[in-house]
Amino acid sequence: MTIYNTTIFMPSVLTLVGIPGLESVQCWIGIPFCAMYLFAIIGNGFLLIIIRSEHSLHEPMYIFLGMLAATDIALASSIIPKMLGIFWFHAPEIYFDACLLQMFFIHTFQGIESGILLAMALDRYVAICYPLRHATIFTHQLVIQVGTVAILRPAMLGAPGLVLIKSQLQFYHTTVISHSYCEHMAIVKLAVENIWVNKVYGLFVAFTVAGFDLIFIMLSYMQIFITVFHLPQKEARVKAFNTCIAHICVFLQFYLLAFFSFFTHRFGSHIPPYIHILFSSIYLLVPPFLNPLVYGAKTKQIRIHVVKMFCLKNPS
Repeated sequence: MTIYNTTIFMPSVLTLVGIPGLESVQCWIGIPFCAMYLFAIIGNGFLLIIIRSEHSLHEPMYIFLGMLAATDIALASSIIPKMLGIFWFHAPEIYFDACLLQMFFIHTFQGIESGILLAMALDRYVAICYPLRHATIFTHQLVIQVGTVAILRPAMLGAPGLVLIKSQLQFYHTTVISHSYCEHMAIVKLAVENIWVNKVYGLFVAFTVAGFDLIFIMLSYMQIFITVFHLPQKEARVKAFNTCIAHICVFLQFYLLAFFSFFTHRFGSHIPPYIHILFSSIYLLVPPFLNPLVYGAKTKQIRIHVVKMFCLKNPS
């Protein structure tokens, strides 16, 4: 694809390459991506239906899980349809404003997911460290307030990024984005002007959201592990720890993939570009794909209600 050495003023249309270097096999790469996307939609949809229909699951832990499932559906749907359009239908063009909107949705939903994981960690912290006070602390009113903050925080932090790009970056040396979706730095690097403000702002938002959440999740689990290990009975320790396994798995795969993607982009200059793009795409798609699997396998209440939906014998 040709990149012209001209300066373009406020382009109306951008071009997404897809996975640079793998254009000839993108149609095949789209098959597993589409399969994971469909499973993410179906699996998270089942979780939402089960949590909504079963009154016994209207507890903070499952309400947060329902919010996580809805966020996963929204996150995957903001990426995969356009990506498959590039891979399968050779439709790489995207309007500039639509590209900014996709960027905003991606980063906002990532921030919401991180905030929900923090809320779930705090819920487990109170349930295990202060079990007698859990019902009085995590009331439905507090759950609504926490959920509202988890949604509004990344949206409010992400909105100024759109303003900065629209107001400060007017001249671009190319309209070709070497990526499969609209990512903040991928757009910023197209500009001719000084982009340090946008770079600093992007790092600030990332560390404000993910860094803050990660610190408090780790602190919560440190206190949880201390409390669990001091329980007198082995059965009580196992039961308490089992309530956290699913969340720990989801938390680890979300943040490990995030850090791997972040560090390969910032410090992996010797790594081929298609590796960067593949891993960043996988990072966004794998959590929505794996989360319903993890919670379906590790949460007995969810398994029981899934079995009821299919009229099978209850699991032991």
